[in-house]
Order: sequence, then structure tokens, then C-alpha cells
Amino acid sequence: MVETKTPTLRLEGVSKSFGDFAAVSDLSLTVRPGTIYGLLGPNGAGKSTTIRMIVNIIAPDAGRVELYGQRMSERLMDRIGYLPEERGLYKKMRVGEQLRFFAELKGLDARTADERAARWLERLKLSEWKLKKTEELSKGMQQKVQFVATVMHEPDLLILDEIFSGLDPVNADLMMEVLLELKSAGHTIILSTHQMEQAERLCDDICLINKSRKVLEGGLREVKSSFGRRAVALRADSADGVLDDRALVASVKPFGDYSEVLLAEGADAQELLRRLVGRGASVTRFESVEPSLHDIFIQKVSEG
Repeated sequence: MVETKTPTLRLEGVSKSFGDFAAVSDLSLTVRPGTIYGLLGPNGAGKSTTIRMIVNIIAPDAGRVELYGQRMSERLMDRIGYLPEERGLYKKMRVGEQLRFFAELKGLDARTADERAARWLERLKLSEWKLKKTEELSKGMQQKVQFVATVMHEPDLLILDEIFSGLDPVNADLMMEVLLELKSAGHTIILSTHQMEQAERLCDDICLINKSRKVLEGGLREVKSSFGRRAVALRADSADGVLDDRALVASVKPFGDYSEVLLAEGADAQELLRRLVGRGASVTRFESVEPSLHDIFIQKVSEG
């Protein structure tokens, strides 16, 4: 039974350096049980180093890592399913044999391993590839096989480092469905990625790391609300003269048949609408839009 009150994971003041290079600096975060937690940041920010400390591959120079209220140890590792960014499948082994091998390393007997493998391969549309060697599979298929190997022992906590790497849009959507199913079943998921679209669709809470330090953390809804609603989705004819006023409009981004208008600091959306109507523009869409996680990511990383 997964604990419902104690945080699944807590990092307190965790730091790690390699020589003179600070990979992670004084990082603290809390992962709530039964949620999807986004560990976000650009390449080289410190995400993978943080994960390696969580799963006990490397030890922090300072700070504390706790899993379900206990200091992280080898004894707790079976409660974690870890999918690293660097893949580790055996090219010459058949898919079914490989999954049984990894499951037995986690203590499953062969019969249970085969049953769970068959169920997961069917869910991820890989059943017909069970007898194929890994080297015969595409990169995306290999990614899904490695995911199956990660979840077969039914861990309480899943840590997925760049899970969408190599997946086409159809399989990315399938993987998102599966992750939401696991969350609904009570599993906690840490998703490390720099793909903001997937993170925005999946995550309850996020932590943004840049240059080894945490620059932002909190619930996704609260984080987005804190950045305000200074953007307007606009579809209008004859609006150029109004949109050129930099006291009113900071920037305009075209999106298909509409534009996203970012208001200047202190500007009012209603004033923009009045100016458009006063100019005789034909306005067929005018709505406030919250900033995307991509926009927040770019802004915070640029500030850093």
C-alpha cells in the first residue's frame, strides 16, 4: 500500500560537484504521492545528475534524499522503476526473453514475468514483436520495450528520463495515455524532459532547473497563474496599425489563422479591443490566454 500522507520523495539541500563543476547546487523539492512531477530544464541543467542521486547511483556531496520518509538506500530501490536516458537493451536478445530477464532481476518468477510482459506488450502494441531481436526494432519500439522492462515489477515510483525520445506523435500520445493510467492507479511519476508540450499535458507539479539551481517550483496551474494573463489570442482584419504601438503591444506571434498578442507591461486588454474597434478592425476572435509552459521555460532560462 503506497503511503498517502508522507511525500513520495523529498530532496533537502542536495548538491553535487565534479571537480570544479557544480552539477547540482542546494536543490530542495518535494514530490507528492499519486502525481506526475516534471523535472524540467535545458540540456546540462542538472536533471540527470539529480536523478542519479535519487536512485543511489551517485551520492550527493551534501543534503539528504528521502523516499517515503526514509533516507534513500539499496533496500528501497525495488520501489523505484528507473528508465535512464541512456538505453540498456541487449541487441541480440529477443524481446520476450529480455523482458523476462529484467523482471527476474527484480525478483519476479518466470511465469509472472511472462504474463506481465504479454499484458504490457499488448497495451503498447508490441505483441507481434515479442520474438524479434532488439536490433530488428525501430528506436521508438526499443523505447517502448525498455519502458515495459521498467514497469513490470510494479514500482510505486517511476522515474522516466526523456521518455518521449524517439517516439513518433502516435506513440507519444499512447505513452501519455499509459502514464495517466498509471497515475490513476496510484503510482507516482517523475518525468524528466525538456519537451514542454508533453510536460504541460501531463504534470501536476513542476520544478525547473537551470545551471544546477532550482529557479521555479510549484503546481502547474499555480505557476502559470503567477505569470499572469498578458496575452490575447486575436483574429482580426485591418489591425496592423494598432498592433504596431509598442506602448500597447510588446510582440505578436502568428499561429495559423490567428495571432498571439503579448501586451506591453501595464497595458490593458480592453484598451487593445477598444483601439481595434475604433480603427474599424473586424474582430472575430479576442480571448485572454495563459502563458504556455514553453513560454515560461524560455523566459526563466533566459533570465538565468
